[in-house]
Amino acid sequence: MDENVDQLEWETFSCPMCLDLLKDPVAIFCGHSYCMNCIQSHWDTESGIYSCLQCTQTVLGRPRLMKNILLADLVEQLRKSAVQAAPADHCYAGAEDVSCDVCTGRKLKAAMSCLNCLASYCEKHLQPHYESPPFKKHKLVDPCKKLQKNICPQHNKMMDMFCFTDHQHICYLCSVDKHKGHDTVTAAAGRMQKQKELDLSLEEIQQRLQDRKKDVEMIEQKGKDVNLSVFRALEDNENIFTELIQLLKKTRSGVMQRLRSQHEPEERRFKDLQEKLQQEITELKRKVTELKQLSLIQDHNQFLLNYCSLSAPLGPSTHSFSINIAPARFCEDVTAALSQVRGQVQDVLTGTWTHIGLTLNQDDVLLPQPEPRTRVEFLQYSREITMDPNTLNTWIILSEGNRKVTLMNHRQSYSTHPDRFTDWYQVLSRESLTGRCYWEVEYRGLGVYVAVTYKTFRRAGKSVKGVFGFNDKSWALCLGSRCYYLLHSSISTKVSDGLSSRLGVYLDHSAGLLSFYSVSNTMTLLHRVQTTFTQPLYVGVGFKHYLPGATAEFCDV
Repeated sequence: MDENVDQLEWETFSCPMCLDLLKDPVAIFCGHSYCMNCIQSHWDTESGIYSCLQCTQTVLGRPRLMKNILLADLVEQLRKSAVQAAPADHCYAGAEDVSCDVCTGRKLKAAMSCLNCLASYCEKHLQPHYESPPFKKHKLVDPCKKLQKNICPQHNKMMDMFCFTDHQHICYLCSVDKHKGHDTVTAAAGRMQKQKELDLSLEEIQQRLQDRKKDVEMIEQKGKDVNLSVFRALEDNENIFTELIQLLKKTRSGVMQRLRSQHEPEERRFKDLQEKLQQEITELKRKVTELKQLSLIQDHNQFLLNYCSLSAPLGPSTHSFSINIAPARFCEDVTAALSQVRGQVQDVLTGTWTHIGLTLNQDDVLLPQPEPRTRVEFLQYSREITMDPNTLNTWIILSEGNRKVTLMNHRQSYSTHPDRFTDWYQVLSRESLTGRCYWEVEYRGLGVYVAVTYKTFRRAGKSVKGVFGFNDKSWALCLGSRCYYLLHSSISTKVSDGLSSRLGVYLDHSAGLLSFYSVSNTMTLLHRVQTTFTQPLYVGVGFKHYLPGATAEFCDV
């Protein structure tokens, strides 16, 4: 086939986008032809208005494309003739391919690039590099478009070295000239060195990616758990309010029935009294009439005779004091009692809702918050801690508004109470802790320990299970002579050497996080506990040894 004719026919039936022979050719609205996939891919990047790359005509709405069967047949015939006219392993270079630098006319794809010749060759023109001894020493690499960029502009040599000092590619002459004394390596050695760093970075990133995926899964699960919890809470609250409403309705019905039952006999009694009074009034009126008529009689004998018959004594009179006013007092008592109940219910509901609001403000029900880092960040979660006198062991006293605990040299006289520690020098806080909380304790003396604990565990008796840290319901940080150690479930763990006079404690109840800090000019982490808290926690203070004068005071922060 004549090369010029071949070039003309090839260009005529080539796609203006991929520069290769048309595949599934389509003619669009302006008449230009493209490969179906090429024009589809181009239009995928546009929206609403679609254009032709050759003539820039546009049309509203994406046109429907149909394969041009006649054009497809012509292209197929051209492709077959090209295959017959050219060797099977020859393939023409497209826009994205590296073309052979030796080919004239329509260039073939390069099979290799030579770093010595700084040129790219197709299979045909590459043969001298395989057959001629002078070319066999040349370094062949995969086809590369930017070979000239690898040439040193100063020495016209291959830049096969790298200067880490200046962070640039150089040739070997540069390494002994301008870059003398710099940290230089061959490109291959530098690649090997940085490849190891890249592999480590890739491994770290992949691990972080896995961690983030697990975090996403955890958040999704927590989201589902929260949704389920809210749904159940809504359902339970609806049932509780329904029961409360039914109870109120039942109570209302009972009170109304009681009022009615109290009213009916009283109403009958009032009617009976009214009838008796009306009868007495009628009788008295009749008596008045008879007596008036008697007084008009002129005949003395007749007067006396009639008087004797009319002077019979009157029957018993119904007095007003016999009317009982108890029903009115009963109504007032009922109204007063209901008003009192209403006030009590309102107080209970207000207090409960306030507690719920505080809990919701303190707890993040969806996502755990990061642990604070600076003391200022910790102080935003500060809680005032006071100790409960009812839990106080008889060898210790409270002062400073129940915020200071002191071990005494003589027993105190306290009343008996079921919450009191009888055999161990311990005391428990009045406040229960949930959400995120922080507090600080100043201490003096040896053997002081600060703990967090559930409320329900042994208080009386000499069993070691009643000591903070010697059961699975409490965590205690103890102050030894030279170090701190943590106690939980009777297991002692040394956590830090050296002591400070102030201890900071951070609790994130929902996250199951408990951290102890040494507080001075900086916050120094002593130990962190990660677990799951199933109940509200209380703060405990105790003394390991009987050393009177030892104190622990909760700071006003």
